[in-house]
Amino acid sequence: MLTVENVDLFYGASQALRHVSLTVRKGEVTSLLGRNGVGKTSTLRAIVGQHPVSGGKITWEGKDITTMSAHQRAREGIAVIPQGREIFPLLTVHENLKTGFAALPLKERYIPSEIFDLFPILKDMLKRRGGDLSGGQQQQLAIGRALVMRPKLLVLDEPTEGIQPSIIKDIGNVIEILRERGDMAILLVEQYFEFARDLADRFAVMDRGEVVLAGAKGDMQESDVRKYLTV
Repeated sequence: MLTVENVDLFYGASQALRHVSLTVRKGEVTSLLGRNGVGKTSTLRAIVGQHPVSGGKITWEGKDITTMSAHQRAREGIAVIPQGREIFPLLTVHENLKTGFAALPLKERYIPSEIFDLFPILKDMLKRRGGDLSGGQQQQLAIGRALVMRPKLLVLDEPTEGIQPSIIKDIGNVIEILRERGDMAILLVEQYFEFARDLADRFAVMDRGEVVLAGAKGDMQESDVRKYLTV
């Protein structure tokens, strides 16, 4: 289980997060919702170690990881699919997948066949350069690269952004499969309400750097959530 407790984060003199608390459990999808600029990606950066926090505590599987570096957290089983995908455009699909080896011991440095079961298109395109893929195919590659790490916590930052509807559906199906395995905690950072709602077991809504609503999906009042998503 991931626990974020009263986390503050600053960029210079500007405070991006104020006392943010969040829980993500194995076998569940927690959806983090909110408009652009309210602190969703800053929360993600705090969790995966891409930006230091100024206060609060982050715990993963009972271990305090608040001051761990990003690569140390990766070795603890935390993987992120960043907004914009950030695949390597000049590397082949196969080479992109192999970059997920960095956090693994030598004996685990192979690509699990499950990745090609989840994303058959990647097997057909192993020799193509990442930059030659469509946006949706690049998103599938980014998720596949993260899964190469055998993560126990998977963090997805707006995976539907700029993606065609058919591949959004495919990505949703993959997230459901990963949840049903029961050995992975999934944090889904999203603006697309229907996608996040349909997948969520739990939800948290942010506004102005704070979590303003949180709870189980069954307790979600859609009208209350949507007012924090409309411009």
